[in-house]
Amino acid sequence: MTATLIAQYHRDLDRLSREIIAYNREEDLWATEKGINNSAGNLCLHIVGNLQHFIGNVLGKSGYVRNREAEFNDRGISREVLLKQINLTRQSIETTLQALTPQQLDALYPVEVFGEPMTTTYFLIHLLGHLNYHLGQVNYHRRLVARA
Repeated sequence: MTATLIAQYHRDLDRLSREIIAYNREEDLWATEKGINNSAGNLCLHIVGNLQHFIGNVLGKSGYVRNREAEFNDRGISREVLLKQINLTRQSIETTLQALTPQQLDALYPVEVFGEPMTTTYFLIHLLGHLNYHLGQVNYHRRLVARA
């Protein structure tokens, strides 16, 4: 299970990196349109913040301190910094998941996130879905901004 989860996270974070690279103009990463509140840059910050917190910090004890407000309010961070953050997240996930035992995967996730207990495996799969939801938004945002 661990190898499968790592492969899925790597695949999807690599897709996020490719999306960030695919923006023709770096400033378009931070563009918003009427009715679209989140830029691709903010979605990227949110994805890495979410994963660094719930996997790196909660499971891996990395010491990462999340600033969720900044994920949605910071602007103008360079493409290079975003890509480095994605890579650091990728490494943190790999290190953390490799250290988990099958018993830890089957155990309850250490934090009650949705007001009810769930296994660590269940929550890791949920986090993959969350990543993909926002990855789709980044892809759509990039194509919308490219038309403008």
